Amino acid sequence: MDTTTIGLLYTGVTLVLLFSGMPIAFALGLSALGFMAGFMPSAHLGSVAETIFAELDNFTLLTIPLFVLMGAAIGKTRAGADIYNSLNAWLHRVPGGLGLANVFACAVFAAMCGSSPATCSAIGSSGIPQLVKRGYSEGLATGIIAAGGTLGILIPPSLTLILYGLASEQSIGRLFMAGIGPGTLLIFLFALWVMIKYKLERQVAAGRNDAAAQAILEDEQITWHDRLSALPRLLPFGILIAVIMIAMYGGWATPSEVAGIGAVGATVMVILLYQCYRVDDIKTILSGTIRESTMIMMIIATSFLFTYVMSYLGITQKAATWLVELELSKWVFFFWVNVFIIVLGFFLPPVAIILMVTPILLPALNALNIDLIWFGIVMTILMELGLITPPVGLNLFVINGISPDIKLKNILLGSLPFIGLMLLAIVILCVVPGIATWLPNHFYQGG
Repeated sequence: MDTTTIGLLYTGVTLVLLFSGMPIAFALGLSALGFMAGFMPSAHLGSVAETIFAELDNFTLLTIPLFVLMGAAIGKTRAGADIYNSLNAWLHRVPGGLGLANVFACAVFAAMCGSSPATCSAIGSSGIPQLVKRGYSEGLATGIIAAGGTLGILIPPSLTLILYGLASEQSIGRLFMAGIGPGTLLIFLFALWVMIKYKLERQVAAGRNDAAAQAILEDEQITWHDRLSALPRLLPFGILIAVIMIAMYGGWATPSEVAGIGAVGATVMVILLYQCYRVDDIKTILSGTIRESTMIMMIIATSFLFTYVMSYLGITQKAATWLVELELSKWVFFFWVNVFIIVLGFFLPPVAIILMVTPILLPALNALNIDLIWFGIVMTILMELGLITPPVGLNLFVINGISPDIKLKNILLGSLPFIGLMLLAIVILCVVPGIATWLPNHFYQGG
């Protein structure tokens, strides 16, 4: 059997296992072991444990459980509601201020949590009812949270960027810094759309005389006392984010050390400010951290085995040669890779896409002189699309779970404009790549 046939069979079997609902780690591992037994010398089966351990013996991987702990600690509290309420107190006079408060709250929470579903749940549980109550359409209210939640995999610290860095052998610190500009761009585009859509809905409401119209036309009364009293609730989060950013981008700490700072800082904050010191509270935080970290590490371990088999059988090299021999121009190749990743995002989570696709694309990306840091950011935005597109759009179902009275159809329709904005952001990054590359190229000196 030639390499091309083996490669197609290997890919097909893996996708069938993934689509069957089998956990990602088991699907990748079972596929790898099956082809190792069928097409490789039997001695390789005896070295599976050694191969996996050698790949996991990487200090950078320590960032994963530490950042997960940071997110678990923050997620255990009412932090999402506090961030949302504090921002709303200061933004309510701006047109669409309540919607903007939700966008910025998602960004702040994502910067500390790094999880899109957790961001949707934490901010959406408080924000969506308030948005609907204030007369925002169900589509806009849920679209804000669904799209805002996707920022969790782009704004550092991001587990997705960590995994891409490991798969592509790129600096985690540089990837984190590269995510700041595009993350800010998406926040700006989301905020701009919210303001425009709010004005349109307000104009339509002016011609009606129902309760929803009165709600959106009525001005919320918030005093300066309310604004100032909101600051102490927002300040601790600002300090924690500032410490993390300064430590990492000031060159004072490695990503692993920064993860430790974030984990300790978040744990201390939830104990002191939110009184999460009881045994049950600590148990919930630690058990959640262990479950998620173990899941991610298992996926990483089996993905190493998966790519090892691909490389040994020559599948990676054959695919890379085929891509290069197509002789596509840089931008034509980039376009079809984007389409490919978007299609995969309809069915697979970001972790699976990164660990399966990156090793195959790397040789072609290098041959076409495509900046791997820049591409990692674009790839992350493409995978954000998968979080708000059916049939597997995780954020859509998280929002449907916290707002069961809102139809899934309305949630999807409300998310469509934000999908367009993400695609627009990619176009802007193609025209102005410095949005992603300027900071890491000029300020980051670490590895």
